[in-house]
Amino acid sequence: MTRNPLLLSAIASMLLLAPTFAADAAGKWTASIDTQIGVQNYTYDFKVDGNKLTGKAKSRFGETEITEGTVKGDEIAFVENLNFEGQPLRIVYKGKISGDEIKFNRQVADLASEDFVAKRAK
Repeated sequence: MTRNPLLLSAIASMLLLAPTFAADAAGKWTASIDTQIGVQNYTYDFKVDGNKLTGKAKSRFGETEITEGTVKGDEIAFVENLNFEGQPLRIVYKGKISGDEIKFNRQVADLASEDFVAKRAK
């Protein structure tokens, strides 16, 4: 069996680089989140530049800019700084992208932890 060192090197390089490719998070996503104050319907509009995630989160409470956003492989994370009844509310999102779904957990300040699934808008 003949081994080609150049081919082995190329395959090893591809395997090492594979986790750095960002999943396709860009575009519109929708979710219904069961919260302590009832079901909240959200639309997320994500923009991706390399590993940086930006965009907007829209709910009945208004539209907010997404901050501190990252996409690393199939992992996505960002912060929504919501104004809730005149009070700032920091919501930290962490999720895993799988095709047209993102399984999220969001931490609403120190008040609640919520799991939900966002789906790509078609």
